[in-house]
Amino acid sequence: MTSVRKGLLAPLLAAAVGGAVLLPLSTGAARAESPGAEVVPTPVTTTGVWGLDFGGGVLNTVERAANGEQYVMSRRISADASSAGEPVRGAFAGQYAFGQSLERVPCDAGSCVTLVAAGNGHYGVTQVGSDGQETVQVWVTPSSLYYVPDATFSTTRIVDLTGRYAVVDAGSPATQYISGVQKYRATQENWTRKPTAAAVWGTRLWAAGSVTGALTSIDIAQKKVMETVATGAPCVIKEVRTVGRWVYWNCGPAGAAGVYDRTAKKSFTVPSGPALVGDGFLVRHDRDAGKLLLTDFHTGVAAVPREVADLPAGNTADQRRLTWAVDKFGGDIAYVDAAHSLHIVPSGVPAQPLAKIASDVSDSYLDMKGKYGAPVWSSTWQFNKPATWTYTVKDWLGRTVRTMKGGPGTEADVEWDGRTDAGEPVGNGRHTWSLQVTAEDGVGTYTTSGTVSVAGGKEGFHDQGYFSLGDLVTLNSTGGLTVQFGQSGGRFEGKSSGSGWPAGTLAVPFADTGSDRCAELLVRMPGGELRQYAGRCGQSGYTPGSSHTSIGKGWQQYDVLTSPGDLNGDGRADLVARQTATGDMYFYAGAAGGKFAARVRIFANWKTYGQITGVGDITGDGRPDLLGHDRDGGLWRYNGLGNGTFAPRVKVFSDWGRTYNSVVGIGDLSGDGKNDIVVRDSAGKLFRNDGNGKGSFGPRTQIATGWQVYKGIF
Repeated sequence: MTSVRKGLLAPLLAAAVGGAVLLPLSTGAARAESPGAEVVPTPVTTTGVWGLDFGGGVLNTVERAANGEQYVMSRRISADASSAGEPVRGAFAGQYAFGQSLERVPCDAGSCVTLVAAGNGHYGVTQVGSDGQETVQVWVTPSSLYYVPDATFSTTRIVDLTGRYAVVDAGSPATQYISGVQKYRATQENWTRKPTAAAVWGTRLWAAGSVTGALTSIDIAQKKVMETVATGAPCVIKEVRTVGRWVYWNCGPAGAAGVYDRTAKKSFTVPSGPALVGDGFLVRHDRDAGKLLLTDFHTGVAAVPREVADLPAGNTADQRRLTWAVDKFGGDIAYVDAAHSLHIVPSGVPAQPLAKIASDVSDSYLDMKGKYGAPVWSSTWQFNKPATWTYTVKDWLGRTVRTMKGGPGTEADVEWDGRTDAGEPVGNGRHTWSLQVTAEDGVGTYTTSGTVSVAGGKEGFHDQGYFSLGDLVTLNSTGGLTVQFGQSGGRFEGKSSGSGWPAGTLAVPFADTGSDRCAELLVRMPGGELRQYAGRCGQSGYTPGSSHTSIGKGWQQYDVLTSPGDLNGDGRADLVARQTATGDMYFYAGAAGGKFAARVRIFANWKTYGQITGVGDITGDGRPDLLGHDRDGGLWRYNGLGNGTFAPRVKVFSDWGRTYNSVVGIGDLSGDGKNDIVVRDSAGKLFRNDGNGKGSFGPRTQIATGWQVYKGIF
């Protein structure tokens, strides 16, 4: 069992230290790409270091703070290993009043805390209670942590901690706990096994088998053995470390050691002794010589060890993570000299190209209101080395609506709330996202992409439901007013109805006039009263008594009421009406509070049209348009000019559907991002014509029959 403490979902430590001011570090050696160029900036001097580890460009140390107490400090190290960020204070490393403290081990500094860096800014420590019982803490921010497992034991040991996976041996007799904490997942991987040498890379556990030289690769989520390899080790393997294609093994502190190359499918020997492994190399402390020695094996063969730093023998046989450490993600070595100064030594070994090693990607659905799904699209990717990333969201028209950036760090951690860069909700509908990642060291890129459908955002045109597709409103002979919900595939399925509506009721699907992102419905009652019904987002049907406000009376003078959208560019939807007696067309600009400004006549005598409908923007210029279907079957388009008026008409089709008795601008019904129309013929057949985004439509597609039962289609 794994539990989270103090807000696991807070920003990651890697991000917290990523933007810190960088100070120069002593590199101790030139980088391989600049032969002979000595870089000797000022080292970072400390008051003492009581334990350290290094992962993903974040150096964790135990140091004394200004108040005199010891804490875990974290610094971001630059990609060229020449500078470090200001330290960020984390876990308290002293003793609490009730006696509990972090576990300490003998070291040259007196007693040190054993730190294990995860590579993504997290780090693990062991806490000892006042009763001597132990538990492992994994710190994910300076103030939040989780326990692995969520219990106390007589003894615990962190076997490995890589990314969001921890391996811990605990209890007596010991049990090995495998725990995965995926930030955005409700359920986590937690299981136990018999203790063996083990290490994690990505989502795989590499564990020693019971047979001489055997290693198994286990998928952590499935708890399934995916691969078994024979390393050639002359023992049951005692220690495992893994970095990408390389799996290091040994037979104990003084026993044989080797590296299994996952690409070449073979092992080769490397020097014996306590070692830490990086990408294509290992480092060990030669206490007799007082040196840190590096063995380069990135070619698949172990080269002759070379010196990378002077480090005295000291009093502790194994000083890994006490006076020196290796960043297996970043490729550098850190050590502390006798003057308590921190030094970073670039390995000089070419790293593997950037690669994803684990990911936890959200579903392709985001509900901004949280009624039917998560209100935030949350995903994370882990990489084999520090990188910077850019996450981009585009809408169905290919317009970029959101750009997010992060790094450097080994994780791209994305939380998109469905809003634009300006903080406005995006429109309901299918969006595409892409993630572009660039290695901080300049070697390699990674790109991935996908789709996410947004609901609960800004309603679409003619959208009475909760999603982006256009909906129809129908009135039957028994007084039922029904919202017919558009579905993917360009049809209608599902409905929400209300009864009690009198004959002669005329409905006008409108836009949201408030702030709840639910489109309102205008209804002209037979007596001439125009009402605005509060949008319901499809949760229930409208009845005459549903929540509404009265806009005014006298609207019976119009035989056409339709809303093309925002015609004058003021951000409010507008209304167009045809006067029955004269055929004159009037423009009603939307006003605050769901009201309308005084009418303005825009055309005279439009009696030639049997059907008039607002269609939103069908030309792609961002301005709503109007269609008229004349009594001879012609279809005409009036392009909106953005000032409440329209350009002269343009013929779309000649002799188009003389049997059509209803034409409705439905918005986007087909899901291609272009506004469509639906028509009903005298036989009750319903058709869809897909818009081409250029002011015209494709051939009709029959989508329903029997619609002659409806007295009105709106």
